[in-house]
Amino acid sequence: MNDIRRPFARRLASACALTFATACASTGATLKSGVGDAFPEHPPYYAGAARSAVAADASRLGYLPIVFQRGASQDAIFDPSDAPGSPTAALLAEMTTYLDSLLTGETRAIRVAAPRDRRSSFVPPDVRFGCLTESGAPDDDCVADANGALGRGRQQMRLAVGRPSPEWTASMRDAMTSAGVERTLVITLEVGQMLPRQSGVLGQKGVELGTANTASLPWLTSLETPVAVLQLTGALVDREGKAIRIGAEGIAAKRTRFALSGIGAQELLRDEDVAHARTARRGDLPGQPLDWQVALRHLVAQLTGREPASR
Repeated sequence: MNDIRRPFARRLASACALTFATACASTGATLKSGVGDAFPEHPPYYAGAARSAVAADASRLGYLPIVFQRGASQDAIFDPSDAPGSPTAALLAEMTTYLDSLLTGETRAIRVAAPRDRRSSFVPPDVRFGCLTESGAPDDDCVADANGALGRGRQQMRLAVGRPSPEWTASMRDAMTSAGVERTLVITLEVGQMLPRQSGVLGQKGVELGTANTASLPWLTSLETPVAVLQLTGALVDREGKAIRIGAEGIAAKRTRFALSGIGAQELLRDEDVAHARTARRGDLPGQPLDWQVALRHLVAQLTGREPASR
Protein backbone atom coordinates (compact mmCIF):
# COMPACT_ATOMS: atom_id res chain seq x y z
CA MET A 1 0.00 0.00 0.00
CA ASN A 2 1.15 3.57 -0.61
CA ASP A 3 2.60 5.41 2.36
CA ILE A 4 0.76 8.66 1.61
CA ARG A 5 -2.81 9.80 1.17
CA ARG A 6 -4.39 12.96 -0.15
CA PRO A 7 -6.88 14.42 2.35
CA PHE A 8 -9.91 16.13 0.90
CA ALA A 9 -12.91 17.92 2.38
CA ARG A 10 -16.16 15.96 2.53
CA ARG A 11 -19.59 17.51 2.49
CA LEU A 12 -22.40 15.36 3.84
CA ALA A 13 -25.98 16.25 3.01
CA SER A 14 -27.62 14.33 5.82
CA ALA A 15 -27.20 15.92 9.24
CA CYS A 16 -27.92 12.68 11.03
CA ALA A 17 -25.23 10.91 9.02
CA LEU A 18 -22.72 13.30 10.54
CA THR A 19 -23.07 11.95 14.06
CA PHE A 20 -19.71 13.37 15.10
CA ALA A 21 -21.00 16.91 14.81
CA THR A 22 -24.73 16.53 15.45
CA ALA A 23 -27.06 15.71 18.29
CA CYS A 24 -29.15 13.14 16.43
CA ALA A 25 -30.67 10.59 18.76
CA SER A 26 -28.77 7.52 17.56
CA THR A 27 -25.78 5.33 18.36
CA GLY A 28 -22.58 7.34 18.02
CA ALA A 29 -24.23 10.70 18.63
CA THR A 30 -22.71 12.84 21.37
CA LEU A 31 -26.08 14.02 22.74
CA LYS A 32 -26.78 12.43 26.14
CA SER A 33 -23.52 10.51 25.97
CA GLY A 34 -22.73 11.60 29.51
CA VAL A 35 -19.99 14.12 28.68
CA GLY A 36 -20.41 17.21 26.52
CA ASP A 37 -17.97 18.08 23.73
CA ALA A 38 -14.83 19.89 24.91
CA PHE A 39 -12.45 22.07 22.88
CA PRO A 40 -9.11 22.20 24.69
CA GLU A 41 -6.27 24.24 23.24
CA HIS A 42 -3.51 22.55 25.22
CA PRO A 43 -3.05 19.35 27.25
CA PRO A 44 -4.03 17.72 29.49
CA TYR A 45 -6.90 16.60 27.25
CA TYR A 46 -9.74 15.54 29.56
CA ALA A 47 -13.43 16.35 30.02
CA GLY A 48 -16.41 15.35 32.13
CA ALA A 49 -16.50 14.92 35.90
CA ALA A 50 -13.52 16.40 37.71
CA ARG A 51 -10.69 14.05 38.62
CA SER A 52 -11.33 14.77 42.30
CA ALA A 53 -14.98 13.76 41.87
CA VAL A 54 -14.20 10.37 40.33
CA ALA A 55 -11.49 9.85 42.96
CA ALA A 56 -14.04 10.39 45.72
CA ASP A 57 -16.29 7.61 44.39
CA ALA A 58 -15.49 4.35 46.15
CA SER A 59 -17.32 2.13 43.63
CA ARG A 60 -15.48 -0.96 42.51
CA LEU A 61 -13.83 -0.40 39.12
CA GLY A 62 -13.68 -2.68 36.13
CA TYR A 63 -11.69 -2.40 32.92
CA LEU A 64 -11.63 -3.94 29.47
CA PRO A 65 -8.61 -5.13 27.47
CA ILE A 66 -7.25 -2.39 25.21
CA VAL A 67 -8.36 -2.67 21.58
CA PHE A 68 -7.40 -0.95 18.32
CA GLN A 69 -10.01 1.19 16.58
CA ARG A 70 -9.28 1.26 12.87
CA GLY A 71 -10.76 4.20 10.99
CA ALA A 72 -11.00 6.54 13.97
CA SER A 73 -9.85 9.60 12.00
CA GLN A 74 -9.51 8.37 8.41
CA ASP A 75 -10.60 5.47 6.23
CA ALA A 76 -9.65 2.20 7.92
CA ILE A 77 -7.54 1.14 4.93
CA PHE A 78 -5.06 3.91 5.79
CA ASP A 79 -4.48 2.64 9.34
CA PRO A 80 -1.89 0.04 10.33
CA SER A 81 -3.01 -3.58 10.58
CA ASP A 82 -3.87 -5.14 13.92
CA ALA A 83 -3.87 -8.70 12.54
CA PRO A 84 -2.23 -11.43 14.65
CA GLY A 85 1.55 -11.11 14.46
CA SER A 86 1.45 -7.40 13.55
CA PRO A 87 3.27 -4.74 15.61
CA THR A 88 -0.10 -3.29 16.61
CA ALA A 89 -1.34 -6.64 17.92
CA ALA A 90 1.88 -7.03 19.91
CA LEU A 91 1.56 -3.51 21.32
CA LEU A 92 -2.05 -4.12 22.36
CA ALA A 93 -1.03 -7.28 24.24
CA GLU A 94 1.78 -5.42 26.00
CA MET A 95 -0.52 -2.53 26.87
CA THR A 96 -3.20 -4.78 28.36
CA THR A 97 -0.61 -6.66 30.42
CA TYR A 98 0.72 -3.33 31.69
CA LEU A 99 -2.83 -2.18 32.42
CA ASP A 100 -3.33 -5.34 34.49
CA SER A 101 -0.29 -4.37 36.55
CA LEU A 102 -1.45 -0.79 37.06
CA LEU A 103 -4.94 -1.65 38.28
CA THR A 104 -4.00 -3.70 41.30
CA GLY A 105 -3.66 -3.09 45.01
CA GLU A 106 -5.33 0.09 46.23
CA THR A 107 -6.73 0.83 42.77
CA ARG A 108 -9.06 -2.19 43.29
CA ALA A 109 -10.02 -2.79 39.67
CA ILE A 110 -10.77 -6.08 37.95
CA ARG A 111 -10.78 -7.05 34.32
CA VAL A 112 -14.31 -7.41 32.95
CA ALA A 113 -15.08 -9.96 30.24
CA ALA A 114 -15.29 -7.93 27.04
CA PRO A 115 -18.62 -8.23 25.22
CA ARG A 116 -18.19 -9.90 21.84
CA ASP A 117 -20.57 -9.56 18.94
CA ARG A 118 -19.84 -9.28 15.22
CA ARG A 119 -23.03 -7.42 14.36
CA SER A 120 -22.48 -3.94 12.95
CA SER A 121 -25.02 -2.64 15.45
CA PHE A 122 -22.77 -3.70 18.35
CA VAL A 123 -20.90 -0.43 18.99
CA PRO A 124 -18.90 0.51 22.11
CA PRO A 125 -18.58 4.11 23.33
CA ASP A 126 -16.41 6.07 20.92
CA VAL A 127 -14.06 8.70 22.37
CA ARG A 128 -13.04 11.03 19.55
CA PHE A 129 -10.01 13.27 19.78
CA GLY A 130 -8.19 15.30 17.17
CA CYS A 131 -7.98 18.59 15.36
CA LEU A 132 -11.11 20.56 14.58
CA THR A 133 -12.28 19.76 11.05
CA GLU A 134 -14.11 21.78 8.43
CA SER A 135 -17.32 19.74 8.53
CA GLY A 136 -17.02 18.25 12.01
CA ALA A 137 -16.44 14.73 10.64
CA PRO A 138 -13.24 13.19 12.08
CA ASP A 139 -11.90 12.26 8.61
CA ASP A 140 -12.32 15.73 7.08
CA ASP A 141 -9.63 18.39 6.57
CA CYS A 142 -8.27 20.05 9.73
CA VAL A 143 -9.09 23.71 10.37
CA ALA A 144 -5.89 25.72 10.87
CA ASP A 145 -6.86 27.66 14.00
CA ALA A 146 -9.39 30.11 15.33
CA ASN A 147 -7.81 33.28 13.93
CA GLY A 148 -6.07 31.96 10.82
CA ALA A 149 -2.52 32.48 12.11
CA LEU A 150 -1.02 29.12 11.19
CA GLY A 151 0.72 27.44 14.10
CA ARG A 152 0.79 30.42 16.46
CA GLY A 153 -2.84 31.39 17.04
CA ARG A 154 -5.53 29.59 19.04
CA GLN A 155 -5.59 25.97 17.97
CA GLN A 156 -8.46 24.09 19.52
CA MET A 157 -8.81 20.33 19.55
CA ARG A 158 -12.08 18.46 19.84
CA LEU A 159 -12.69 15.86 22.55
CA ALA A 160 -16.06 14.11 22.47
CA VAL A 161 -17.67 10.75 23.07
CA GLY A 162 -20.31 8.97 21.02
CA ARG A 163 -22.96 6.86 22.72
CA PRO A 164 -22.62 3.07 22.61
CA SER A 165 -25.34 1.03 20.97
CA PRO A 166 -28.16 -0.43 23.10
CA GLU A 167 -26.84 -3.91 22.29
CA TRP A 168 -23.37 -3.11 23.64
CA THR A 169 -24.81 -1.37 26.69
CA ALA A 170 -27.06 -4.31 27.57
CA SER A 171 -24.24 -6.82 27.17
CA MET A 172 -21.83 -4.67 29.15
CA ARG A 173 -24.38 -4.12 31.91
CA ASP A 174 -24.66 -7.88 32.37
CA ALA A 175 -20.87 -8.25 32.43
CA MET A 176 -20.45 -5.45 34.99
CA THR A 177 -23.21 -6.83 37.18
CA SER A 178 -21.64 -10.28 37.09
CA ALA A 179 -18.24 -8.81 38.01
CA GLY A 180 -19.73 -6.62 40.73
CA VAL A 181 -18.44 -3.32 39.33
CA GLU A 182 -20.27 -0.01 38.93
CA ARG A 183 -17.88 1.72 36.55
CA THR A 184 -15.64 0.40 33.80
CA LEU A 185 -12.58 1.85 32.09
CA VAL A 186 -12.71 1.51 28.29
CA ILE A 187 -9.42 2.34 26.51
CA THR A 188 -8.72 2.35 22.77
CA LEU A 189 -5.55 2.64 20.70
CA GLU A 190 -6.05 4.54 17.45
CA VAL A 191 -4.57 6.92 14.89
CA GLY A 192 -5.56 10.57 15.25
CA GLN A 193 -4.76 13.84 13.47
CA MET A 194 -3.14 16.96 14.91
CA LEU A 195 -1.78 20.16 13.39
CA PRO A 196 1.78 21.25 14.26
CA ARG A 197 2.31 24.31 16.43
CA GLN A 198 5.06 26.92 16.21
CA SER A 199 6.56 28.64 19.23
CA GLY A 200 9.51 30.69 20.39
CA VAL A 201 11.52 33.36 18.61
CA LEU A 202 13.21 30.71 16.47
CA GLY A 203 9.90 29.23 15.36
CA GLN A 204 10.34 25.76 16.82
CA LYS A 205 7.68 23.32 15.61
CA GLY A 206 6.04 20.51 17.51
CA VAL A 207 2.88 18.64 18.45
CA GLU A 208 1.43 18.70 21.95
CA LEU A 209 0.71 14.99 22.29
CA GLY A 210 -0.57 14.97 25.86
CA THR A 211 0.27 15.56 29.50
CA ALA A 212 3.77 17.14 29.67
CA ASN A 213 4.57 15.57 26.31
CA THR A 214 5.45 17.60 23.21
CA ALA A 215 6.99 15.94 20.16
CA SER A 216 9.51 18.18 18.40
CA LEU A 217 9.31 18.41 14.61
CA PRO A 218 11.92 19.55 12.07
CA TRP A 219 11.74 23.20 11.06
CA LEU A 220 10.86 22.14 7.49
CA THR A 221 7.47 20.81 8.57
CA SER A 222 4.33 22.24 7.02
CA LEU A 223 1.97 23.92 9.47
CA GLU A 224 -0.93 23.25 7.10
CA THR A 225 -0.60 19.47 6.90
CA PRO A 226 -1.93 17.34 9.80
CA VAL A 227 0.43 15.00 11.62
CA ALA A 228 -0.64 11.39 12.11
CA VAL A 229 -0.60 10.55 15.82
CA LEU A 230 -0.66 7.17 17.54
CA GLN A 231 -2.81 7.83 20.59
CA LEU A 232 -4.82 6.35 23.43
CA THR A 233 -8.36 7.48 24.15
CA GLY A 234 -10.47 6.36 27.06
CA ALA A 235 -13.71 6.69 28.94
CA LEU A 236 -14.95 5.78 32.39
CA VAL A 237 -18.53 4.54 31.88
CA ASP A 238 -21.38 3.46 34.15
CA ARG A 239 -23.71 0.48 33.79
CA GLU A 240 -25.98 2.44 31.44
CA GLY A 241 -23.13 3.13 29.02
CA LYS A 242 -22.96 6.80 30.00
CA ALA A 243 -19.49 8.33 30.06
CA ILE A 244 -18.41 9.91 33.33
CA ARG A 245 -14.99 11.20 32.31
CA ILE A 246 -13.11 10.99 28.99
CA GLY A 247 -9.60 11.77 27.81
CA ALA A 248 -6.74 11.24 25.38
CA GLU A 249 -2.95 10.89 25.49
CA GLY A 250 -0.72 10.83 22.41
CA ILE A 251 2.18 8.39 22.11
CA ALA A 252 3.99 9.20 18.87
CA ALA A 253 3.67 11.51 15.86
CA LYS A 254 4.65 11.02 12.23
CA ARG A 255 5.28 14.20 10.27
CA THR A 256 4.78 14.62 6.56
CA ARG A 257 7.93 15.62 4.71
CA PHE A 258 7.79 19.17 3.40
CA ALA A 259 8.04 18.14 -0.26
CA LEU A 260 5.01 15.86 0.08
CA SER A 261 2.95 18.42 1.96
CA GLY A 262 3.56 20.82 -0.93
CA ILE A 263 1.53 18.56 -3.24
CA GLY A 264 -1.26 18.07 -0.70
CA ALA A 265 -0.16 14.62 0.50
CA GLN A 266 0.08 13.27 4.03
CA GLU A 267 2.37 10.46 5.15
CA LEU A 268 0.64 7.52 6.83
CA LEU A 269 1.51 5.96 10.13
CA ARG A 270 2.62 2.45 9.18
CA ASP A 271 3.43 -0.87 10.87
CA GLU A 272 7.09 0.08 11.23
CA ASP A 273 6.08 3.26 13.07
CA VAL A 274 4.05 1.21 15.55
CA ALA A 275 7.01 -1.15 15.95
CA HIS A 276 9.19 1.84 16.82
CA ALA A 277 6.56 3.18 19.25
CA ARG A 278 6.70 -0.13 21.15
CA THR A 279 10.30 0.55 22.23
CA ALA A 280 10.64 4.37 22.16
CA ARG A 281 11.49 5.86 25.55
CA ARG A 282 11.07 9.20 27.31
CA GLY A 283 14.66 10.33 27.72
CA ASP A 284 13.46 13.41 29.62
CA LEU A 285 12.04 11.36 32.52
CA PRO A 286 13.81 9.48 35.32
CA GLY A 287 14.46 5.89 34.35
CA GLN A 288 13.60 6.59 30.70
CA PRO A 289 10.23 4.77 30.73
CA LEU A 290 8.55 3.66 27.52
CA ASP A 291 6.55 6.43 25.85
CA TRP A 292 3.36 4.37 25.72
CA GLN A 293 3.64 3.36 29.38
CA VAL A 294 3.83 7.00 30.44
CA ALA A 295 0.79 7.86 28.31
CA LEU A 296 -1.19 4.92 29.67
CA ARG A 297 -0.34 5.76 33.29
CA HIS A 298 -1.52 9.35 32.80
CA LEU A 299 -4.76 8.16 31.17
CA VAL A 300 -5.54 5.67 33.95
CA ALA A 301 -4.78 8.16 36.71
CA GLN A 302 -6.86 10.92 35.13
CA LEU A 303 -9.89 8.78 34.29
CA THR A 304 -10.10 6.83 37.54
CA GLY A 305 -8.85 9.54 39.88
CA ARG A 306 -6.67 6.90 41.51
CA GLU A 307 -2.90 6.68 41.29
CA PRO A 308 -1.92 3.49 39.44
CA ALA A 309 0.24 0.89 41.13
CA SER A 310 4.00 1.55 40.92
CA ARG A 311 5.69 -0.39 38.14
